[in-house]
Amino acid sequence: MLAYLIRRLFAAVVMLVVIILVVFSIFFLVPKWAGVDIATSFVGKQADPHAVEAVREKLGLSDPIYSQVWHFFKGIFVGRTYAAGGDVTHCAAPCFGYSFRSEQAVWPVLTDRFPVTLGLALGAAVLWLVFGVAAGVLSALKRGSLWDRGAMVVALSGVSLPIYFTGLLSLAIFSYGLNWINGQYVSISDSFSGWLGGMILPWITLAFLYAAMYARITRATMLEILGEDYIRTARAKGLTEKVVISKHAMRSTMTPILTMLGMDLGALIGGAILTETTFSIPGLGQAVLTAIKNQDLPIILGVTLITSLAVLLANLAVDILYAVIDPRVRLA
Repeated sequence: MLAYLIRRLFAAVVMLVVIILVVFSIFFLVPKWAGVDIATSFVGKQADPHAVEAVREKLGLSDPIYSQVWHFFKGIFVGRTYAAGGDVTHCAAPCFGYSFRSEQAVWPVLTDRFPVTLGLALGAAVLWLVFGVAAGVLSALKRGSLWDRGAMVVALSGVSLPIYFTGLLSLAIFSYGLNWINGQYVSISDSFSGWLGGMILPWITLAFLYAAMYARITRATMLEILGEDYIRTARAKGLTEKVVISKHAMRSTMTPILTMLGMDLGALIGGAILTETTFSIPGLGQAVLTAIKNQDLPIILGVTLITSLAVLLANLAVDILYAVIDPRVRLA
């Protein structure tokens, strides 16, 4: 088990370095090859030429590419100082960049928005795992029944309907129409009950989409596993159906579910743009959307790195859970 963990941690570190290099290339190297003035992109097309030149000097955009990569890496771990003449700006570690438009470091923006998106992602994940997996298992055990057909119709609807439609529909019915649920986001530091009331609809809306996909995957996987030889052997040994399903079939069913969860949860932590925009939730998704509108590249760069890191960490956690569920994975 220890050797397996060391291999996975080493692979995660290598992947992290690759991700940083790729993101750096996308934002700094590729535009340069295309003839785009990166300094202008950071301060805006209508900026004063002196301001553009100052940003070019601060970012070291005239330095060799290996020097720029080194300062980018170094800034993430030990901080970075942007200097142009007598103008000096310090970005404390971890420095994911500095927005010269809003005159603030990117990291405080990310840390301010990250807990909001994390609460949205985790709450929705709990709902879609519980209801999606349960619906899929019951549909597989009652194949061809009225429950099976009804659950799959609902699942197909959940996959087909976009979040901005179901979100606005739920707001119109349950918040503005019936006044059952508060549709306004409230910070958890201001009021826990207000935060909970404001997050119920986003959780349900987001979970409805993913629960539908998880139900279909769980049903298909469970039907395949129930036909395996070891399931028939377990039943032949006289084990109860409850034990066969819970201790044998479910262990194998959880493998593809964990794979999906790692990717979905990591992507959501990076920013559920549609959900946060529909419900006016001040998370990473809304921050990156605002940054795109304002062409604030450092914010976009920071959210991209956080998204990649979240997916990487989520998949690392999934790899560890694989080893817990199926010991054969440790030999891979």
